[in-house]
Amino acid sequence: MATIDQQEELVQRIRDGRKQIEKQLEKTIIGQKDVIEQLLISLFSGSHCLITGAPGLAKTLLVRSLAQVLHLDFRRIQFTPDLMPADITGTEILEQTEDGRRRMTFVKGPIFANVVLADEINRTPPKTQAALLEAMQEHQVTAAGQRFALPEPFFVLATQNPIEMEGTYPLPEAQLDRFMFNVHIDYLPFADELQVVLTTTAGRPEKIEPIFTGEDVLAFHQIVREVPIATEVASYAVRLVAATRTGRPEAPDFINQWVSWGAGLRAAQMLVLGSKARALLNGRSHVTIDDIDALALPVLRHRILLSYKAEAEGISVEDCVRRLQKLESLKTA
Repeated sequence: MATIDQQEELVQRIRDGRKQIEKQLEKTIIGQKDVIEQLLISLFSGSHCLITGAPGLAKTLLVRSLAQVLHLDFRRIQFTPDLMPADITGTEILEQTEDGRRRMTFVKGPIFANVVLADEINRTPPKTQAALLEAMQEHQVTAAGQRFALPEPFFVLATQNPIEMEGTYPLPEAQLDRFMFNVHIDYLPFADELQVVLTTTAGRPEKIEPIFTGEDVLAFHQIVREVPIATEVASYAVRLVAATRTGRPEAPDFINQWVSWGAGLRAAQMLVLGSKARALLNGRSHVTIDDIDALALPVLRHRILLSYKAEAEGISVEDCVRRLQKLESLKTA
């Protein structure tokens, strides 16, 4: 555990580093402030992130730029319908040694990197999607009976197209739950979109300078977990998540009508952990209910399954979460 002086230095570096990171990202990314904040929270808390948006919204560029700012080894995997699990994790090949003998050697796949961009992850069948599960949870790959540790820090930042688009497969619930956030990227306002067009057609963008190293990011993971949180604030996070589960005493009537499956324990853990990172990024050394509310939707968006009744009535997950947040009973219980 770091000393008090080391902790204060790390906290100050996170506060100052956010401004420096945003300044570097402005060289290639215009707008999307909330998206950038949520990605930084995910990275600084050591968690994975799912990014949802239509093609052409700079999802890939944003992830690559973040990896450059943090000076991390970056790999991109383009998910396609014919992608196999071995194309992600690696495979064994038969090679000949100098003495003429033959042996099987494991060749590491693109998953062996600090930041792995799983691009359009929902364009490949569930069997291949599931190849990421062990890597995301255990930070290791098992092949031919051997375990291979992944480099640290390790993040999976996956992009997906809206499920309504042609050629997409829904992600398994077990894999969705491994992502801290489901970050939604929408089209830019007119002024920002105009600036993007003028900037990208005028010349080459400025080079992004690294701000932190992998060792710094690992240190941030530890300091984020040490941020204090009041029991009543943590209790609000737990009650908010529990209220999404149908048939439970905590669930209001509209949840029982609109939700088929609610969020599990990991949602509350991610909500609290992300709120700690958000507090540091905003220059605070404690978590508030506002932090919980700010991250509730990206944490719960992919963990709540709506009922047919909700879909027929045009109800969204956002509607359910926002309505839950308005219940004062969850904050004062």
